[in-house]
Amino acid sequence: MNMPPMVDILFIALGGALGAAGRYGVSCFFTQLLGPDFPYGTIAVNVLGSFMLGLAIGIGAHHIMLSEQFKMFFVIGFLGAFTTFSTFSLNTVTLFERGDLLQASGYVAVSVIVSIAMLMIGIAITRIGGNL
Repeated sequence: MNMPPMVDILFIALGGALGAAGRYGVSCFFTQLLGPDFPYGTIAVNVLGSFMLGLAIGIGAHHIMLSEQFKMFFVIGFLGAFTTFSTFSLNTVTLFERGDLLQASGYVAVSVIVSIAMLMIGIAITRIGGNL
């Protein structure tokens, strides 16, 4: 099995460290702003991360060729650590186990539908107005 070059691993690791720190910051902000009873921070990072992925994909497809190093840093590293499916899953189960079935259902619906919509909006924005 061939190992990826160390420089690739470093791009991913740096992006991942920044993405994880960003996720923590956003989660803390929303917890302080809106309280700890609902996982607003997780929704925010997943929706924002989906939007940023849409922008990156759209820019790469319609405007400039994104380098492999940028994709490793931003898409795999930063966005991989910034967004969080495992926390989304835990929050869903926690709300369900608390008996908050309506909140759990709303959380799943908003997280999935809005995240997909934001990815599509990010791509659509890059198609507007020609080259960046």
